[in-house]
Amino acid sequence: MSDRTLTAAETQPAATAAPAASTHVDAGDAGYSKDLKSRHVNMIAIGGAIGTGLFLGAGGRLASAGPSLFIAYAVCGLFAFFVVRALGELVLYRPSSGAFVSYAREFMGEKGAFTAGWLYFLNWATTGIADITAVATYTHYWSMFSDIPQWVLALIALAVVLTVNLISVKYFGEMEFWFAIIKVAAISVFMVVGIFLLASQHKVGDGTPGLSNILDHGGIFPTGVMPMLMVIQGVVFAYASVELCGVAAGETKNPEKIMPKAINSIMWRVGLFYVGSVILLAVLLPYTAYHGGESPFVTVLSKIGIPYAAGVMNLVVLTAALSSLNSGLYSTGRILRSMAMSGSAPKFTGLMNKGQVPYGGILLTAFFCVLGVGLNFVVPADAFEIVLNFAAIGIIGTWGMIMVCSLLFYRRSKDGRVTRPGYKLPWAPYTQIVTLVFLAGVLGLMASEPGASRTTVLCLPIIVAALVGGWYLVRGKVAKAQRENELARAEAGQS
Repeated sequence: MSDRTLTAAETQPAATAAPAASTHVDAGDAGYSKDLKSRHVNMIAIGGAIGTGLFLGAGGRLASAGPSLFIAYAVCGLFAFFVVRALGELVLYRPSSGAFVSYAREFMGEKGAFTAGWLYFLNWATTGIADITAVATYTHYWSMFSDIPQWVLALIALAVVLTVNLISVKYFGEMEFWFAIIKVAAISVFMVVGIFLLASQHKVGDGTPGLSNILDHGGIFPTGVMPMLMVIQGVVFAYASVELCGVAAGETKNPEKIMPKAINSIMWRVGLFYVGSVILLAVLLPYTAYHGGESPFVTVLSKIGIPYAAGVMNLVVLTAALSSLNSGLYSTGRILRSMAMSGSAPKFTGLMNKGQVPYGGILLTAFFCVLGVGLNFVVPADAFEIVLNFAAIGIIGTWGMIMVCSLLFYRRSKDGRVTRPGYKLPWAPYTQIVTLVFLAGVLGLMASEPGASRTTVLCLPIIVAALVGGWYLVRGKVAKAQRENELARAEAGQS
């Protein structure tokens, strides 16, 4: 039996192949160029799924959870795929540079759009603080840069990435394309080396690769199940950019052809790069050989005597941080413009330059990144960690809003008010519900862990109060913008 209500329009042969028409008009979608090509979107999708969470963070998580880390990556990767697949269905229904903010506006009203947009900004503003500091820290690895103050390196990195973002979306796409190429090449080379070591039984350090490195050191759960559950919150953050390809759809030609391929590829890439590499790391060395602060790939390569392994991996991690900063500036610029056009963000964030780039929103995010440089110097480490944990709150909120929009879209399709495109989220509405339960569970895990994670969750009432207070401050502007946009559409229709 069909999972949707058939309408007259759906009886046409092309109804399931072409995007479903939408009557919703978002003023924030006007004015963009369509310069992102298929190769850009494909590599943006890959780059969003591979970052420092794998290249650097996997070392400490392996030491904590042992080989069971691959289960955490697999589970979180599955839910990340559900989120981006739900967003992909909405994109084919109506491509929008405002992405989930625009869909929240259509299905939840302006309050929903306001909440989704500012949660996303919270995510990237705090992530940007981490990225700009990380870039400076990684650059200090090389002696030629050791005498340059960290804040100078951070500002140089920000200036370069900011300039590229402000010129045109094509330059952003090219930068992200090559960043992703570097990341994919690095992980691919390591996996080839690792498989060779395993197949040839070449010694890694004092031991021999094989299942014995798992079975003789406590099995898959050497420290119990709970440590594996506790690393899930960090693993979710590792997937935090997968929704970026949905934002990019608004500046892509033929998104109905490009987006399904890019989104579907995320699943097998997550399985190969994350799950596959963690399993490979676990059989090459015992989990006790890994530790936080050092890339697990460097740990393996240094034990087989490969020269410059640490330097090369440091370059890859630096690239991942720059890629994250690049993505944050790009996506928040588009999201803030969508909000500004509806009155729920400062007016200047809706401004476009000659290159059809929303420079106002990009500059606002860059401003918070600059504040982050100073923050890193003046606050204790634990306080700075709390700020970074706010990024996790932001991404959980964003993913939750995407799934709520998808659920409301599904319900409207059952009522016959909208038509789902041929590219659907599987097993709806159960997929959305299970994903929302999972995200609530991640918040519960954060609350159960003493320290910065629990403190961050306890700050949720402050975030909610800020959102409520912010809405009351802008609701008059939102109502005025709605009237102006409706009047503009009416005049355009008459002409």
